[in-house]
Amino acid sequence: MNEYRGKHSSSQPWAVSASASTHYRSRHLRKNQRRKRLLLWMAALLAVLLALPFIVARFPQVDRVSFSSEDLPADIRHLRIVFLSDVHYGFHFSEGRIRSLISSVNELKPDIVLFGGDMGDDPDSAAEFFRRMPSLHARYAALGVLGEHDRGDTPSETAMVTDAMREAGVTPLINTFLPVRVGTSMIYVAGLDDVQKGQPGLPSLAAQAAVEEYVIFLCHNPSVIPESQRATDRSGRLGWFDLALFGHTHGGQLLGFSNLLDIAGDVDDRYLRGWLAENRSNLLISNGVGTSVLPARLFCPPQIHCIDISLP
Repeated sequence: MNEYRGKHSSSQPWAVSASASTHYRSRHLRKNQRRKRLLLWMAALLAVLLALPFIVARFPQVDRVSFSSEDLPADIRHLRIVFLSDVHYGFHFSEGRIRSLISSVNELKPDIVLFGGDMGDDPDSAAEFFRRMPSLHARYAALGVLGEHDRGDTPSETAMVTDAMREAGVTPLINTFLPVRVGTSMIYVAGLDDVQKGQPGLPSLAAQAAVEEYVIFLCHNPSVIPESQRATDRSGRLGWFDLALFGHTHGGQLLGFSNLLDIAGDVDDRYLRGWLAENRSNLLISNGVGTSVLPARLFCPPQIHCIDISLP
């Protein structure tokens, strides 16, 4: 039998006040708002992380390095070289970025400017890069080699690029050993033709050097490093260059995902990026300025190199 609750008994064991119900809903609402804010922050952070590689790729860093060399002529005492490579002017690299790039180079007040190849995505865009390039303010010389993207399938395409270089005041080096007057003395720049599409003549290039001269070896592809270290100068001696500058690898571009881009698969991992000292020579493999496949970089910023060389 049900217990009699009385005439005025409620069906509930106790009453729920309106204020308690409002407090519960308010607390639940605040909890949902905090959850939404957290999700928004996480979405914003994810968007920044995804966008960052594309942002970083647009702003080259200046890599400043200083060292001494006994082979530098005594009356030079100090030499500043600015080196840039792999611009890949084209769809992902605008004319405005060319102006900004050359402005950054000129602000460094270089004695010599060196281009490491692949200035465009193909011969047409490489030639267009030099046509659209503002005036360089190099004190003594501006010189450059060709990369596989600069070289065409015909001699006329290659000539189009080298003509555009000359019109821009940049001397093209294709298996060329060139003296550069610095004050009253000379240094030498040895520019090798591209390994993949050109006809590199490394032994004959090295044979024009002398160990006592200051020689800069300029080549787009660092896969030639082992062969270049076995080459000899005109007296049959090793160590024919003092400084070697390369591009091609983009430093990996997207570290951890480089294989997906298939960039520089012909280069040993030892020569993927950065500075090395081997056989009395300083070697640099640049990250480059531009990008390939994706306009993004991960843990591998674009670089302009400012290299100061002085007597010990």
